[in-house]
Amino acid sequence: MTNNGGQQNDPTSYDLRPPQQPPPPRQGEPSPAGQYGYPPVPRPPEPAGPNPYATPAPPAADPGAGRVVGGRYRLDDRLGHGGMGTVWRGFDLVVHRAVAVKEPRLPDQLSEAERENAYQRMHREARAAARIEHPAVVTVHDVVVEEGRPWVVMELVTGHSLGDRLQDGTLDAREAARIGLAVLGALEAAHEAGVLHRDVKPDNVLLGKGDRVVLTDFGIAQVEGEQGLTETGAFVGSPEFIAPERVLGQQPGPASDLWSLGVVLYAAVEGVSPFRRSHTPATLQAVLSADPATPSRASGALGQVIMQLLRKDPAFRPGPAEVRQALTALAQPAAAPATRLLGSGPGTSQWLPPAMQRSPKAKYGVLGGLVAVVLVLVLIAVNPFGGGLPEDWVSRPEAETVAADIGVPKEYKRSASDSDDTSVRFEDPSGVFFVYVERVDRKEKTSSLDEKPLAPSASAWKRYYERGGSDESEIEEAKVTTTAVEHQGRRDSFETVVDHYRYGEADDEDALRRRYHELVVPGEDQVYWRLRVGMPGAGKALDDGEELFRTVTENFTVQL
Repeated sequence: MTNNGGQQNDPTSYDLRPPQQPPPPRQGEPSPAGQYGYPPVPRPPEPAGPNPYATPAPPAADPGAGRVVGGRYRLDDRLGHGGMGTVWRGFDLVVHRAVAVKEPRLPDQLSEAERENAYQRMHREARAAARIEHPAVVTVHDVVVEEGRPWVVMELVTGHSLGDRLQDGTLDAREAARIGLAVLGALEAAHEAGVLHRDVKPDNVLLGKGDRVVLTDFGIAQVEGEQGLTETGAFVGSPEFIAPERVLGQQPGPASDLWSLGVVLYAAVEGVSPFRRSHTPATLQAVLSADPATPSRASGALGQVIMQLLRKDPAFRPGPAEVRQALTALAQPAAAPATRLLGSGPGTSQWLPPAMQRSPKAKYGVLGGLVAVVLVLVLIAVNPFGGGLPEDWVSRPEAETVAADIGVPKEYKRSASDSDDTSVRFEDPSGVFFVYVERVDRKEKTSSLDEKPLAPSASAWKRYYERGGSDESEIEEAKVTTTAVEHQGRRDSFETVVDHYRYGEADDEDALRRRYHELVVPGEDQVYWRLRVGMPGAGKALDDGEELFRTVTENFTVQL
């Protein structure tokens, strides 16, 4: 079984054929519904006169449109359908309001026991949703049993689903965090009521008017204290959005719904689930064993919380309070330009991408040309080879390892190489970016990548990466460009940009393009320094990575 392959538009339900309307009973025949656990409902007599509540029926654009359910709810047009039912736009003829009506529609091939199970599950949906009080949970008005089938009448949320919205493109981090906050609130309310949703996915997140977000479809919810309706070995839910513990048949808990929220947030910013494959077994295997790449369009705090929610062990996932704190900080509108010269304010999240933390537009405001000129002169006086350290950055003296001072964001974690003491690495807490520096002494053959160190020439490093990097199995499909630069007076320095895929990922449909941007500074006596910044290869994260590289190199001082 492989984790490779999969199309972006692969379905998430693989075993059921499109639902078909079962034929109604003939006049005078009893309803067959009694055998499914619901009492037979006699066919109502034809009304003797006009219905005092009736309104003119709309044109019947869909089969079944114009039908009145329970003598009260008129079906107008279909809003959508899934594996367990069709949702209609309806009209309450008694109180004259628009409603949504969920009709149970099941495939013909289901057995009698499976039909009864499904009908009970839909009735349970109404009970589960009715006990949850939260603005992000759809309100259930009524349940009508007609022809032995439970029709669920709910409030009509005007808008479209998150799944429909993502067909038009991905969301930015702030909008994804806003929607995630609403879904999190709905899940918290459900969990407090003893209800697990078990099918959190973009198609079940409705985007209504006035920025309202609603979590709907508790049709496979698990209610605490009730006997499970799913037979042993049966699978319910959308494979790419379910938690690993459910795949393994373990007892799910609130952390399982939070996993699904993490996949929804990932899909919202990347456009596709990280576990989607071409068929169900491969998808489930990916859920169990695949480690998704950090979303390239959600660097910083959002990328970090998504990756924490996708931890395989539910015990290590963050709780709702921690997730709420992170999403709340991200969902807040951007602050107005500061009126002071320096500082981004004490409320700034330490997990924001470094490029955002040091953005001149966000930090300095419009203070006039004179102030800008004075500031530039001050920075040059402080560091003649660079642009000065931004706020929330630190200079890391690494005299014993690489004989250099390296400026990096304050929150980056340092790790020295396990194989030698001539390299050091600083990692972004979200895992999106990293800064790597090594000092190479060719006469002593000290290098972390090759037994025989490469020469400090642009052509040598260009060939190295075009052949696949370390052991020719580090990267593939590399596009390499080199540029001559001057650093600390060394005019033989050069930069190398390597756009590539990780080795073995090029054929994956959802593989992410990546970039290394490197600076090589030759020294004396066969010594040189190599600085690499790793980053995603596309989107806003690429822009942030390039600004990170620029600021790191401006504050990189080697001991020539």
